Amino acid sequence: MVAIIYDDSLEVEKTAVAIKSLRRKIGFSDNKEFKFNKLNKEFRVKFFKETNIFKFKVKCLTIDKKTLKDRGLRSDKDSFYAYAVKMFLKRGASSVLGTKVKLDGSGDKIFRRNFFSYLRKELNQEDKRMIRNVRFVDSKDNQLIQLADMVAGAIRRSLEEGKSDKDTYKSIFKKHIEDEWNLER
Repeated sequence: MVAIIYDDSLEVEKTAVAIKSLRRKIGFSDNKEFKFNKLNKEFRVKFFKETNIFKFKVKCLTIDKKTLKDRGLRSDKDSFYAYAVKMFLKRGASSVLGTKVKLDGSGDKIFRRNFFSYLRKELNQEDKRMIRNVRFVDSKDNQLIQLADMVAGAIRRSLEEGKSDKDTYKSIFKKHIEDEWNLER
């Protein structure tokens, strides 16, 4: 799980424009999505070099589902997702307090209602409302969600033994990594 954090809204816009521009430069259609697992090494490297010049921070949480003791979290995708997001937001509370948080995904109306209710209950306090502006967005329409997907894919790849490109991508954007931790439960 990855958060891309910006301190300046102009940097957000410049990054989004650069990603759109890269898409055209490499001959992708405007609705082609940058997804780590669907790109080859050449396009991954181009993507990271293109976005590396902007000012943002990366926070990353990795979870090996096999190490989770709670069987419910291992078997129920919705519960796992809600728990992981909660732990991620708890750890980065100071970074997200009062900000807009956009999550990749959708889910049906009942899932979204239950998910946001769970986060509010788990994270909000009487004197501090951490969960205020959180919403799901479709990655096809959001360049920065695509950046988060690419970074998450690169970090995951860096943990995979036996992959010849395991250190290639993360080394390009490592200056942006502010926090990286592994959750074991």
